[in-house]
Amino acid sequence: MPSIFSTVPEKDYFGFYSGTELDYQKVVKFADFEKKDISRATDIPVTSIRYEPAKMPKELKDRLTEWANLFNLVGGYFNGDARKTALWFKIPNPLLGSITPRDMIRIGRYKKLVSFVLNSLNENRRAS
Repeated sequence: MPSIFSTVPEKDYFGFYSGTELDYQKVVKFADFEKKDISRATDIPVTSIRYEPAKMPKELKDRLTEWANLFNLVGGYFNGDARKTALWFKIPNPLLGSITPRDMIRIGRYKKLVSFVLNSLNENRRAS
């Protein structure tokens, strides 16, 4: 079972934050998502997807914050290597039913993916 603090990455490996503000467009760019992908993943209409914090639906802010957190958790495993982290999200994973982690987010299976990542990171810590 992961510890309560294992859900927060050690640092912001990919510069998603400027101070305490999340750069939502950086998160989307890292995920290589289009608005239609975000709409599908969040059930927010494409016409409501905006990246200006004052105009964004709260649900979108929350989802992008979760994704940034997940990208940084996985990035921690790869010592902040953006290329390896992005590649991990784009390659089909046999432990996830041969689907890419990126597609799991895109089709709305984020919670299953984050559980998988947290359990995997915890197992890796115990093995070290």
